[in-house]
Amino acid sequence: MPVRQIPVIGFVAPSGSGKTTLLRQLVPLLKARGLRVGYLKHAHHSFDLDQPGKDSFELREAGAEQTLLASSSRWALQVENRVRGADPDLQELLTRFAPDGLDLVLAEGFKYAAYTKLEVHRACLGAPLLYPDDPDIIAVVTDDTLPSGKHPPCLPLNAPAVVVDFILAQLGVCREGPAIL
Repeated sequence: MPVRQIPVIGFVAPSGSGKTTLLRQLVPLLKARGLRVGYLKHAHHSFDLDQPGKDSFELREAGAEQTLLASSSRWALQVENRVRGADPDLQELLTRFAPDGLDLVLAEGFKYAAYTKLEVHRACLGAPLLYPDDPDIIAVVTDDTLPSGKHPPCLPLNAPAVVVDFILAQLGVCREGPAIL
């Protein structure tokens, strides 16, 4: 039996644009509409879930390829990348999610990957808009006016419920309140 594909919507923008702030507002709204949401973040720096002196850290440093941290509250699997310095592959990472436990994955970053994305834009940062060069961007979330001409739909940055309605419409889901997919 084939594995069910989890829908993925990405949020792309330069650092400081408000992607994480927007996502923190969207998750509870999506959850209130009955969706089980996963989150995938592309970090541009190295990170550790544990710290020096802890058993899992020491064993990973000793050469363990995978380290699973588990407690009565949660668990986390750390896997060492085989190719250091290469950007992680979005599609490969998505296979790590349990498809039966999620209705949607919100991804932050992975702007060069080919997948459905919303651009978060703040003109005050001076960064160029991404959508003219990225056909996978289906909307721009901004508190600014977009240039005249052809552009994807513009969604208000300070109205997360409007962004949720747009996402649900893209997924073909009409939901007014709590329900389970």
